[in-house]
Amino acid sequence: MSKIAFKSLAKVAGPLIFVEGVENAAYGEMVEIKLANGDRRQGQVLDTRRGLAVVQVYGQTMGLSTAGTSTRFLGETATLSVSDEMLGRVFDGLGNPRDNGPKIVSKQKYDLVGSGINPYSREEPSEFIQTGMSNIDGMNTLVRGQKLPIFSGAGLPHNLLASQIARQARVLSGSENFSVVFAAIGITTEEANFFIKQFEESGALERTALFLNLSSDPSMERILTPRLALTTAEYLAYEREMHVLVILTDMTNYCEALREISAAREEVPGRRGYPGYMYTDLSSIYERAGKIKGKNGSVTQIPILTMPADDITHPIPDLTGYITEGQIVMSRDLHRADIHPPVDVLTSLSRLMNQGIGKGRTREDHRSLADQLYATYAQGKDARALSAIVGEEALSESDRKFLRVANNFERKFVNQGFDENRSIEQTLDIGWELLAELDESEMKRVKPEFIAKYGKRKAQGGAGS
Repeated sequence: MSKIAFKSLAKVAGPLIFVEGVENAAYGEMVEIKLANGDRRQGQVLDTRRGLAVVQVYGQTMGLSTAGTSTRFLGETATLSVSDEMLGRVFDGLGNPRDNGPKIVSKQKYDLVGSGINPYSREEPSEFIQTGMSNIDGMNTLVRGQKLPIFSGAGLPHNLLASQIARQARVLSGSENFSVVFAAIGITTEEANFFIKQFEESGALERTALFLNLSSDPSMERILTPRLALTTAEYLAYEREMHVLVILTDMTNYCEALREISAAREEVPGRRGYPGYMYTDLSSIYERAGKIKGKNGSVTQIPILTMPADDITHPIPDLTGYITEGQIVMSRDLHRADIHPPVDVLTSLSRLMNQGIGKGRTREDHRSLADQLYATYAQGKDARALSAIVGEEALSESDRKFLRVANNFERKFVNQGFDENRSIEQTLDIGWELLAELDESEMKRVKPEFIAKYGKRKAQGGAGS
């Protein structure tokens, strides 16, 4: 299609411009916008009907006027030049270098919209990814090709958890190519500097591509940032045969940008003002994770979102939960108790956990040990709630025992240092040390042979150390 130019706008509404007389504009087509003072900006067609094209502007709309602004429809969709050289680099929310390095020049260009993986071509996720975090590795295991979101709240340390996972995550077989694509959406300059410093000091930047969209940047860039990250990840996974972990934070800021666009288009709002198509839009991001038959690489996703007012039924976490395969939920009560990371394992879930653990993957006792820890911790929390009413002295000896295990579970298993990287063996051994407080008759979810092989040995080793 030839490039067509228009010399005026019909209307400017927030982050959108409206161009009349456009006959053949396509959805997603890129548009070059030239201001009266000569400045140029980019945009993308959001909608076209009856000769009217709605264009979303990437950048500030300040200074745009209906008479002095010209537009040129480029006849191509948004693409990203991809290369191995993107690892070790820091980019802004539009894919431009942010680290004063050279621009990525490559013959290979990938479409930003991407395409969902054909269900027939999907390979079932089955390999374990070690994050070094006991609450994830032991209780809510991450599997290669999975999408496992983290549900957080305002003020909770989800950024610390995200950077720790990005620094520590690896596949158990060290010979595998493993890389991280980290996309921060709508963060502050302080947070951006924190992430850059963490990756540089730990040496993890060499295997990481960072995309940082700041809160001071135009909100429209937030629509593009996760797609830039996923396009990079798909290239590394399916062309370079790497196993890529994509971390997206904060998806709540992305959804707020979606709502802003919807309001500017004067669409009928859905739940809490968010557009009715938000489920479909989020699916177009989350469903780009997975493994493809015949390809050695994989894309694993950890989207992070802050729940407004800590409401897990809010549309953003609610819809995310429908699309993804579980969730890691952060607790404000644990945060107040100075537990880091404050992950509530009872409300967290990894639906693909069973496919990535067990003999030959982690350890044969993993599943039954996790079940026993779940049951023991739940019983201990019930005893804690009862002791708040009647006092700990009024509890039975059995309840006091479960209460002690629950307290130790939070302090020794869930809680770990910001620089503490635990192997899966260490995580499982800590679990057995906690259960040593119980009698064998009270451990109904583990096989006697596992208790004999791991429980007693680990308890004796822990007591002697």
